[in-house]
Amino acid sequence: MNAQPPAGNLYPYFVRRDLDGFFGLFVDNLIQLLLILTLCSSPYLCGMNGDSAYLLYRHILPGAAVSILIGNLFYAWQARKLALATGRSDVTALPYGINTPSLLVYVFFVMAPAFKKGIDDGLSRVDAAEAAWEMGLLACIGSGLIEFFGAFVADAIRKQTPRAALLSTLAGIAIGFISMTFALQIFQKPLIAMLPLAIVLITYFARVPFPFHLPGGLVSVALGTAIAWILTTLVSAWPDAPQQLKDSAMNPRAISEATEQLGFYLPTFAGQRVFERLMVMSHWLGMLTVVIPMGLFNLIGSLQNIESAEASGDKYSTRSSLAANGLGTISAALFGSCFPTTIYIGHPGWKGLGARAGYSTLNGIVVTFICFTGAISLINSLIPMESGIAIVLWIGIIITAQAFAAVPREHTPAVAVGLFPAIAAWGFTVTQGAFFKANGKSLYDLMKADPRANVSDFVLHGMMSLQQGYIFTCMILAAISAFLIDRKFVTAGVWSIVGALFAFVGLTHAYQLDGNTVDFLFAFSNPANPQGALIYRSWDVAIGYLLMSAAFFGVAWYARGRELGEAEH
Repeated sequence: MNAQPPAGNLYPYFVRRDLDGFFGLFVDNLIQLLLILTLCSSPYLCGMNGDSAYLLYRHILPGAAVSILIGNLFYAWQARKLALATGRSDVTALPYGINTPSLLVYVFFVMAPAFKKGIDDGLSRVDAAEAAWEMGLLACIGSGLIEFFGAFVADAIRKQTPRAALLSTLAGIAIGFISMTFALQIFQKPLIAMLPLAIVLITYFARVPFPFHLPGGLVSVALGTAIAWILTTLVSAWPDAPQQLKDSAMNPRAISEATEQLGFYLPTFAGQRVFERLMVMSHWLGMLTVVIPMGLFNLIGSLQNIESAEASGDKYSTRSSLAANGLGTISAALFGSCFPTTIYIGHPGWKGLGARAGYSTLNGIVVTFICFTGAISLINSLIPMESGIAIVLWIGIIITAQAFAAVPREHTPAVAVGLFPAIAAWGFTVTQGAFFKANGKSLYDLMKADPRANVSDFVLHGMMSLQQGYIFTCMILAAISAFLIDRKFVTAGVWSIVGALFAFVGLTHAYQLDGNTVDFLFAFSNPANPQGALIYRSWDVAIGYLLMSAAFFGVAWYARGRELGEAEH
């Protein structure tokens, strides 16, 4: 019998392909950090600029780094543990970082209203920004608690949910929020982005190696950055350069401005601020309409990503993975960050790149360094985002492909059905952003006269209703379809009742529209602005789900009667 090689040799701490995975995951995390900087520093949203910029650099970014480092190190350790237990060398760690939907929702529906209320109450801009920060901390820890305690019931949900229902949601998000979003950005600045796209396709589709074993992700980022600065030099020497060249050029002045924020910012404990807010029920009671759905959203999204990892061959413990995710979010709040973390979409993509555990460890270390030193502004001024987004685009492609490949062949139509709500959510995000940018007539103005307004054959009400709580709707519709394909009519009927319950409560489909802002509207809550908002309670959708369940139960009864009759005959 041949002796087995030492376990450590089977699964090294770092492999060359980890660099490819790192560049992709790092770009994803970098985007979230830039969003935090942009939105929180806005004088109209959270006011964390000027004298209150310290909230960003001394509290929020270091706190985010703590949670990202803890999570990435845990999932790297988890991957190594699985590899050594199974004797496999191809185990890939779960990707991890700041949750984008929660980031946007908490800024617009928790922190921005708190900042505005502070200003209206006569607080200084610094004190109002601190109030917004503290409310964000409270919302963040609430989401973390939901994620943590949800870990103990998630396995039961997973066992009762078809794989098609879990993976279709991810595919819809991958098509809309990853692939389409980044594809549009590539063609927004093609001079910078298209050559990196070619490098990524050559590396990962054709599997052509580069000289000196250079990672394809590194080559694509380096080439895109080089082109951007060559164009910058050209534009500076050519005053009449075409607009396309000027749009693709970098801003050299931004480098000196970014260096002003460089320093050393260690995280500080912010738990006392959280507990002080918790003691006053009026501070957090109204936030439950935001925190509860977002906490559930993060829980289900992470559960789906664990399922995606298992479909790729890496079976992780659901409970420990989700519990670590929840603890990461709680640690973020306790050390000053307002934004929940989550298990990221994209495991199949990172695995396809050949990344193992090292990419997760490296991402945690680099992000921590950037946040502790305030270097994110400097990075943004040196490296164009377009040079790295092709990697993330490829990840979206792989996720979508996996959703169809990793389910039974007969369930692929169910995956297709589950795509629609997520695509609707992406379409509505684009529509909403266009109205925000237009700064004129709002969605509310358009729909007030005709709530079923038709714009270029898109029914806005239907789009808003379908996208609201889309992560649940994707699961429900895909699960119903999968069970119908298997002729399990009773189970399909039960899932329809679940859909009816979610719609009635307001977790799905219901909304309140105020200007261009769309928010959840629970059955037990009153609208935030009853006089100036368009209100839709989705009881009619709930009835529709119940009618569907009645049809499925009727067919089950009919089919059972037929089978018995044929058996007797």
